Amino acid sequence: MHALIDLFTSDVGLLSLASIVFMLGMGVFYLRYFLRHMHEDEARQKRG
Repeated sequence: MHALIDLFTSDVGLLSLASIVFMLGMGVFYLRYFLRHMHEDEARQKRG
């Protein structure tokens, strides 16, 4: 429980939390980006 309090109240904890949220956001963005382009390439290849 002390770790959660440090995560949300200390400067280092808040910076760590911001980094974690940023990395997760980047992961979601790249996952959607790559999947969209994979589907576009697949559709383009099927058309000929």
